[in-house]
Amino acid sequence: MILDKCAIAAHNDQLQARHQRAFDFVSHEIVQTEEILEKLQQFQIAIPSWALGTGGTRFGRFSGAGEPATLEQKIADVGLLHALNGSSDAISLHIPWDIPKDAEALKQYAATFGIHFDAMNSNTFQDQVGQEHSYKFGSLHHVDPRVRQQAIDHNIEVIDFGKQLGSTCLSVWLADGSSFPGQLNFRQAFENTLASLQEIYAHLPVDWSLFIEYKAFEPYFYSTTIGDWGQSLLLANKLGPQAFTLVDLGHHLPNTNIEQIVSLLLMEGKLGGFHFNDSKYGDDDLTAGCMKPYQLFLIFSELIDGMDARGMVHESALGWMIDASHNLKDPLVDLLQSVEAIKIAYAQALLIDRKSLRDAQAQNDVVAAQEILQQAFRTDVRPLLAEARRRIGAALDPIGLFREQALRDRLVAERGKNSVATGL
Repeated sequence: MILDKCAIAAHNDQLQARHQRAFDFVSHEIVQTEEILEKLQQFQIAIPSWALGTGGTRFGRFSGAGEPATLEQKIADVGLLHALNGSSDAISLHIPWDIPKDAEALKQYAATFGIHFDAMNSNTFQDQVGQEHSYKFGSLHHVDPRVRQQAIDHNIEVIDFGKQLGSTCLSVWLADGSSFPGQLNFRQAFENTLASLQEIYAHLPVDWSLFIEYKAFEPYFYSTTIGDWGQSLLLANKLGPQAFTLVDLGHHLPNTNIEQIVSLLLMEGKLGGFHFNDSKYGDDDLTAGCMKPYQLFLIFSELIDGMDARGMVHESALGWMIDASHNLKDPLVDLLQSVEAIKIAYAQALLIDRKSLRDAQAQNDVVAAQEILQQAFRTDVRPLLAEARRRIGAALDPIGLFREQALRDRLVAERGKNSVATGL
């Protein structure tokens, strides 16, 4: 579905007076308004193909209506999001859920929506129809070299698909682990994983990156072979300069200091990118910023500080992507909320008075440091985000326009109530 630009213009006209009042009030208090607006217009967050359909839990999945049943429909949904918010110009594919039949035609189709292809994601946590060897006991760490080779070959195939689509990154997440003491030789599992990743790494084009994701637990509960950022970093360092750690905000134990992890990975030049989501207990895959907006802000505070120290370009030096599971909400609305929350945290972090913060830190002035951070966090930057959207022809209120135009009903009319997204 292509959203009529006239509908966006009419929507913005209705809201313009109210928006202008809010924007004038906020911008009057912010010296660097134009600089922040420029950064907001450039900052894009990739949408994962699997998040465009209803997610599920181990107890069940309750599909929504009008879900994208084909890869072309998934691209169209991302195009719709991008038309609404101007901030979602890339889709991240998951193989084998999203195997392209005609890569060149797919690229041209995506271009009609202003969309390109972000990181490619492999899948060795599920057995596929006709698969020779099972991943029940792991993939790249498996004790059987035939299973490891099957997983290696799959990842190389994913790289080949990505090359055809213009992607420049392979993202690897392994479910490999154990649920019972004694089940696994930890050392051997890690060595097998490293050797397998080395074979995959050898097939990377020179302009590609390999992102290594980690997770504290699940689906196994005693050990995970890449269970934390230290293990991911160790692998990335051993592999070489094209390998990096990928941080999924939900892949940590409760109360983990993710902002400190981010700071150190940036310092080492080994932070590859993000999977944004939120959680209360574990890998809940909830809407970004819905539970811990202050933590999200603090993460971006460290990101901006570390990236600026290294001269990194905010919008392109790291991989920015959402990874969420929409069990209750309309997936498109949930994604709009996540993108908004991420960009709010980014804008708030841009407001931090870095010189004053460094002075407070140098003087051990704990109160001043906290006040400086919270002054930025408590600033309502939503009018800045809306103005950035308006300037690039997107909607002042993306969710409001989504509902005004009854876009889900229109998708249901096009695809039917029983259209179900591929993958999870």
